Amino acid sequence: MKTHPLNPLDISWTQVESRDTPMHVAGLMPFRLPEDAPPDFLRDLMTDLRSSREFMPPWNYSLRGPGLTHPRPVWVEQDTVDLEYHVRHSALPKPGGQRELGQLVARLHSQPLDLTRPPWEFHLIEGLDGGRFAVYLKMHHSLIDGISGVRLLTRCMSEDPGKSRTLPPFWSPSLEKRVRREPRIEPHPTMEGVLKTMMDAIGTQVRSVPQLVKAFAAMLAPGESEPALQLPFDAPKSVMNGRVRGQRRVATQLLQLDRLKAAAQAGDCTLNDVVLSICGGGLRRFLLEEGQLPDKPLTAGIPASFRAEDDEGTGTQVTFIISTMGTDIEDPIERLAAVAASTRAAKAHFRNLPREAITQYTMLLMAPSILSMLTPIAGRTRPMFNVTVSNVPGPPRPLYFRGAKLEASYPISLIAHGIGLNITCQSYADVLAFAFVGCRDTLPHLQNLAVYTAEAFDALEDAQLRAAKKAARPARSRKAARPKAAAAPPAATAKAKRRTTRRAK
Repeated sequence: MKTHPLNPLDISWTQVESRDTPMHVAGLMPFRLPEDAPPDFLRDLMTDLRSSREFMPPWNYSLRGPGLTHPRPVWVEQDTVDLEYHVRHSALPKPGGQRELGQLVARLHSQPLDLTRPPWEFHLIEGLDGGRFAVYLKMHHSLIDGISGVRLLTRCMSEDPGKSRTLPPFWSPSLEKRVRREPRIEPHPTMEGVLKTMMDAIGTQVRSVPQLVKAFAAMLAPGESEPALQLPFDAPKSVMNGRVRGQRRVATQLLQLDRLKAAAQAGDCTLNDVVLSICGGGLRRFLLEEGQLPDKPLTAGIPASFRAEDDEGTGTQVTFIISTMGTDIEDPIERLAAVAASTRAAKAHFRNLPREAITQYTMLLMAPSILSMLTPIAGRTRPMFNVTVSNVPGPPRPLYFRGAKLEASYPISLIAHGIGLNITCQSYADVLAFAFVGCRDTLPHLQNLAVYTAEAFDALEDAQLRAAKKAARPARSRKAARPKAAAAPPAATAKAKRRTTRRAK
């Protein structure tokens, strides 16, 4: 059997796994049935999904180790997978709305995966209102992340409704796709090559030490002309930052991408800034109602893609930045400005680092948080940040599977001790789908947060519209704004004096 060793980060996901902190991520995908779908469409689909006998990575990966022959955990490719176990069929009670779907998904998301089997589950959910069904697919985070999940999603569907009717199950790509995929040829490693790679890596780390020292010094004591950074572990303690239990709450929200982009243009900021700002507005109202809003603004940990100033190549650089959420600011425009300024300062700080120092800097920055998750102190000390907020770019055009149109893709992520709320959104076609995941015990009314986030966006749009109208209104002079009253004719003036005299008497 082929084996594939896990990298250190993936190993950490397996080490943190517990009954209260299951480390899986998921996608909730509602579909609309084809117009010509027969009554037994979903039953036949389920039968076909379970009849597959071909399995491709990562669907046939099983976790093993560590052991004598492999001192660290490895993925082992299995020849067979028990689809009766992994592929499951559920139905919603009437009316089959978002409430019923959310309750079912929260229950499914609360259950840990069986790590003695390939760590994934596929749930086909029927009974949604409006002639719809849904797929809830969850995988262990050591097996997949947001970007690879989107790629997997795109590969398993088609932009052509007709061609999508013959697509194989997600875990069994067609022979045609496998033939067209060119195999990746890995060079056979030599001792000389291994030693050279090790020495190059050590040299790179040594050369980056001065830049790392300078970067951390700039974070703690920025210059007069430099904007202040949001420091790690400077977040206020909140209801979301304690210990968590195994049961989850899941809530969803859907917003139009063109509206969000228009708000970003009006605010001279990025789409991610708008997302962070309206999440901050929703959290502000949510915590105010619970009497749990800290005086100090909440902070968010955000996976960010950037390019260093000296990097002229292709590809992306990914790090983790921390930003304010502006929960101490009531005005939506002022909150957006504060968020945009905070993220710009963080990105500028990282861009000043040379490319070879970015990875080491990010690892050092995140090390205390990762280490605390492996110990009992997580959730009992000041958090590195309050909330995880992530925006995953998804397919830009509509996708279909077996003729059914995908309506949205909600990325349902994970929480852990100390970080009891995760907000992840994913773009798809012309919408942005938000998924809110929280601990059931500490955030029992999570659906309100989803509603308040949408209403915070409405408030931002209204405020921007009023500001635009005010800016477009022509300036008027004081004389034009307050014209003098016309002089009264003599007769009218005399009559007014006589009336005043009689009232005085």
